[in-house]
Amino acid sequence: MNLEQFFEEEKHTTLDQKWGTDKEKQTRLRIKLTIAAYAYEIMNHSIMSDADFDKKCLEVDLSIDTGNTELDSFFRKEFDPSTGQWIHNHPEKRKIGYLLDKYYNVQNN
Repeated sequence: MNLEQFFEEEKHTTLDQKWGTDKEKQTRLRIKLTIAAYAYEIMNHSIMSDADFDKKCLEVDLSIDTGNTELDSFFRKEFDPSTGQWIHNHPEKRKIGYLLDKYYNVQNN
């Protein structure tokens, strides 16, 4: 699944739908949380409620590899489900900013 499909599918996915392998679910979850943390912590913009962010953070299972060694390592070292501050050490912040602008129309002024 490419990023275009990821965000397009996001628009049509309900909370009840169960899809994908554990690896795919964790990958999707971490992408969503990464973009939300970047929006809130760096851009001062919210794309999901604090309650949703907190709930989703508790769903992160660091024992599951996503296939991206660098980001799996980052999450194991830096991720903290009680805050979004971990985003400041993310190795791909430029990409996250690009995705936030492209899919949520939030840009750095």
